Amino acid sequence: MSTIYIRTLKRAEHTVFCVADGQKHYYDPQFNRRIPFSSGQQVKRSLIDSLSKVLNEVPSPTTFVFSKNSKGELKEDEVYATCNPTYADQLLGGWMKAEKGGKGRTIKRRSPLSISAMRGLHPLLAGVDNENVSFDRSDRPNNEVIVRDERNNILDEEEIAALLQGKDRSLSRKWIPNNSRATGLFVQDMAIDLRRLFCVLLNKLEPEITDETEAKLRVAGWQETTTVFGTCLLAPLEVRERLIPALAHAIINWSITSNQSRTFSLMETLAVSVSGNANKIAGSIRAKLKEEEDNKAEPIIEEEMEGVESFVTLAAGGYIRTRKETADALEQAEKKLTDLMNEFDYENQLLKAE
Repeated sequence: MSTIYIRTLKRAEHTVFCVADGQKHYYDPQFNRRIPFSSGQQVKRSLIDSLSKVLNEVPSPTTFVFSKNSKGELKEDEVYATCNPTYADQLLGGWMKAEKGGKGRTIKRRSPLSISAMRGLHPLLAGVDNENVSFDRSDRPNNEVIVRDERNNILDEEEIAALLQGKDRSLSRKWIPNNSRATGLFVQDMAIDLRRLFCVLLNKLEPEITDETEAKLRVAGWQETTTVFGTCLLAPLEVRERLIPALAHAIINWSITSNQSRTFSLMETLAVSVSGNANKIAGSIRAKLKEEEDNKAEPIIEEEMEGVESFVTLAAGGYIRTRKETADALEQAEKKLTDLMNEFDYENQLLKAE
């Protein structure tokens, strides 16, 4: 097995994944519904955050470049990643550095983790609802109210009182209409390319690292090896032993951390499936339309499917018909991922393929 596929099923309740018109969503033309989603980039950011917490290390720094124009205004230019695989978030998350004007070679590494968006398990099992909310501080006597006239002059209290004469208007309360919230069952897919997981390609025509970084890695114990992608530098065994359990934990336990506090949801994990077959992983956690009822779908977890191992949590029993939910399901899934990543022969990939 050179690729591990993971499908994760989560439940979200009246929350926000990412703010864009209240909540990002796409339109499903078959079922005529708006479906909320969390982008793959947001999922990746959440996973990297979880990884950094487990490793107890600060993620790699980012360089922001600006230039000043003739008017003295700042203009945003490039954003540089560190491009250093000794940082776990760089090695596993990938990088790209392209200098302005094409003065230097573009350095880029594709992440060994392919990450999908988190979207509805089925259009009928996830949706967006709207609510009106208010920001009310009218019970506080120490509020400060500033009212400006058309010349930007600040009015005093007597002028404000005169302005409000005959009007039923509060200046300490704001009405915020049409806030979108996401609710339902959501699925997310991930693939780990074990062949590239701890390998950095040494390709002078399409460079992943600079000559300077390569020299530092060799001094740090990175060994040269050959894979189907060409000659690479492989991370030392002690690095792999440190990162594999941390990555497994992050994949199983990531959560959306950027949702707004007033719409917090546990977004609990209901099930995780692990397989080396992409087609089978798609059928392991799915939904099926009900024959006896129109516009109704039922979530399904295949608990005994050849080539797939499914791990079902206790929370899943409240929403899906299950038989083998366990209290330590996520711990079992984490151990399974750890074992699969440890079993791969990173040093002798081509010999193993033969």
